[in-house]
Amino acid sequence: MSELRIAVIPGDGIGVEVIAEAERALGAVAASAGRKLALTRFEWGADHYLKTGVTLPADAIPHLVGNFDAILLGAMGDPRVPDNRHAADILLGLRFKLDLYVNYRPVKLFHERLCPLKGQTPAQVDFAVFRENTEGLYVMMGGHFKQGTPDEVATEIDLNTRKGVERIVRHAFAFAAERGRKRVVMADKSNVLVHAHELWLRVFREVAKEYPAIEARHLYVDNLVLQMVREPGQFEVIVTSNMFGDIVTDLAAGLQGGLGMAASGNIHPGKLSLFEPVHGSSPPLAGKNVANPMGAILTAGLMLEHLGWREEAARIEAACRAAVEAEETTVDVGGRLGTREVGAAIAARLK
Repeated sequence: MSELRIAVIPGDGIGVEVIAEAERALGAVAASAGRKLALTRFEWGADHYLKTGVTLPADAIPHLVGNFDAILLGAMGDPRVPDNRHAADILLGLRFKLDLYVNYRPVKLFHERLCPLKGQTPAQVDFAVFRENTEGLYVMMGGHFKQGTPDEVATEIDLNTRKGVERIVRHAFAFAAERGRKRVVMADKSNVLVHAHELWLRVFREVAKEYPAIEARHLYVDNLVLQMVREPGQFEVIVTSNMFGDIVTDLAAGLQGGLGMAASGNIHPGKLSLFEPVHGSSPPLAGKNVANPMGAILTAGLMLEHLGWREEAARIEAACRAAVEAEETTVDVGGRLGTREVGAAIAARLK
């Protein structure tokens, strides 16, 4: 694409600060490459909700789909909205209404000092996790019976469809084939969730037959997290369910230096997709210039890669890696700089 149109939703708390640095990085890399990039801000978040009572405007989806190539979203959540209804309506609303069934989390260690495991190098922590993003326990199909009494019953349904499971499994194998990855692991709990996750295991084995050059391995999710800590270098591509993916990717982020280093994309191939750093809004840190912006900047790079600007995406990753190597980072990853200063250091490299 010669010109990109990006909808930017800064979010709440530190989301606003780190997304500003992602915008700065995008502007720098586009200008240095002579490309056109239009960023349009939508101030949907806690402040907007508290002022108007509106979470996601009624016309938001058709407007976004008709006018933008991607969405860049900051972390959401604010203690002034105790149930965080606005965050659920905006984030989950966009995921479900846009059918963003792929949650893509690249896990890359930029320097061995960032990994809490001894002896791990960047070559040993370099894999991708694909989390099914529209089904499972996140569909919120459940309820209470006799609520508030000693006999209360609470239920939650783990919804898995053949279509939903197959398309995320196929995406993981296709990614591996395209990137020259040789191993795909699927993690479930089919020894306990014998109906829902038997579907995962069966579909995984069927799709694997179409990719004979790729080693297909099945692990129970408890074994997966054990193996991720013991020997992360054995993994190249991991695919799993919505809930397990949520948990596994936080552990994976720990291997690369923490949530402040983690990028993610919520993707529907060929359609409008949403990109967000994986950390929370951390209200106590908001406005203090201490939040790590690298996850947001790397997320912006992931968005460019998805949209076909691969060279610019690679430059963003290289600039972040160089900043880590030079210790031009925030305190959480061993540096002494603030949010804005880290963003400036990365933007300077991109120029």
